Amino acid sequence: MNRTLSLALSTTAMAATLLPGVSVAATPDILDWGTCPEEIAAPRLECATLGVPLDHRDPDGRQIDIEISRLASEKPAQRRGVLLTNPGGPGIPGTAHPADLATGGLPQEVLDSYDVIGFDPRGVGRSTQVTCELTAEQQDRDNFPPYAHTAVDVEREAEYARTVAEQCAASPTAWMLPHTTTANTARDMDRIRAALGEPKLSYLGHSYGTYLGAVYTTMFPQRGDRIVLDSNLGPGGYDVTAMRSFAPGLEKRFPDFAAFAAARPEYGLGTTPEQVTAKYFELAERLEAEPVQGIDRTRFHGITFSYLYADVLLPLLAATWQALDTDQPLPAGLPGPADLENALAGRLHVICNDSRWPGTVEEYQENVAADRAAYPMLGGVSANIGPCAFWPEERMEPPVRIRDRGPSNVLMVQSERDPGTPLAGARELRKAFGTRATMITVDGGEHGVYPFSRNTCANDPVTAYLTTGERPSQDLACAAEPGE
Repeated sequence: MNRTLSLALSTTAMAATLLPGVSVAATPDILDWGTCPEEIAAPRLECATLGVPLDHRDPDGRQIDIEISRLASEKPAQRRGVLLTNPGGPGIPGTAHPADLATGGLPQEVLDSYDVIGFDPRGVGRSTQVTCELTAEQQDRDNFPPYAHTAVDVEREAEYARTVAEQCAASPTAWMLPHTTTANTARDMDRIRAALGEPKLSYLGHSYGTYLGAVYTTMFPQRGDRIVLDSNLGPGGYDVTAMRSFAPGLEKRFPDFAAFAAARPEYGLGTTPEQVTAKYFELAERLEAEPVQGIDRTRFHGITFSYLYADVLLPLLAATWQALDTDQPLPAGLPGPADLENALAGRLHVICNDSRWPGTVEEYQENVAADRAAYPMLGGVSANIGPCAFWPEERMEPPVRIRDRGPSNVLMVQSERDPGTPLAGARELRKAFGTRATMITVDGGEHGVYPFSRNTCANDPVTAYLTTGERPSQDLACAAEPGE
């Protein structure tokens, strides 16, 4: 999915403590806004670089760079502050996101009300990067491990996972490894807020960005203004529970695609949902035995899973299956990250540092056996072992526990059949927030509701909250609307 301005900090003279051992910078930061790099350049989008501590417990120690972007409000009289954004990930740059939101349907009244701010999280993009020195072959495997049919398959994958973890720990950026966490990214966000001269920030986060926003508003409850979390991870973030949830998430979303393909016999995938489902297993087994045009079973699972994220991608998924089934030229797929190695390394740094993953091969073998039986479409993949099982034991701090302490300023938005961040996790996050949050659920299967969907029942309350502060007084359930 361009000028110079000096901003004095109005709030940094105080010696307020952010967390134990972490205090606000004593001197103002100056953001030198200028033209964004060519690859993300967009009308009115400006970029700047902010230095932040590698270790926020040592604010005067080693610094790293955080790249920031801004799409400034053109209506100063209507501007109420800044809206910090995150597109998800982890491992995905976010400086292009304000422009993407503007072209993707963010309402004009929201663009008028805020300077929309994007940033590349620490370790990623044009911020100071991390690497695991992944080879081209390792990068080609992307995020999913192979389907594990047996305990031996898990044991075999463990050898690969250990190798990747050791590469990350021995890389030229190993000095960043223990500090590349969601909690430290949240602390970077508060540095961004201060550098912008704002006493508070509003926030719009999607996917992994919901966990980042939840961590920020937990760590800094009085510095969040209006917090919108769309397509929500559970309160544990991107942990082993979230990874295993991909399997039930796929199985709840897949019937939408099966009905779509069955209603369009021109794709040749079956004329009933049952036949389309059978085609899934047939293609997976065939590609495992003999890849087609570089697509093996692992990539087939990844393509299918990611193309289920949006209804607009269902025709592309059907066309891709058709090409694989008939060995015809593949349609052009979705573009991947500009720097795949950095994206994969950045993702591993965050998810492996944020939480403790099972540390024995036997635990993954048990999980695979259970999930493969319960969710045969993807359970042998999402429960399989990964590099986090062999991550360095050192942790700078325990995971942030999402709580209900703070103002009631969180609005959650969630599709009922979202494959990537299933509803079960969103409900757990909603429970953790208690009276701090209300949640809008939508009868749909897309990963990402606001502002991309056409569901006015969901979109209108989010826009109203961001622009007027009026939040639904209770949780809402939105039916699918015509044309969705």
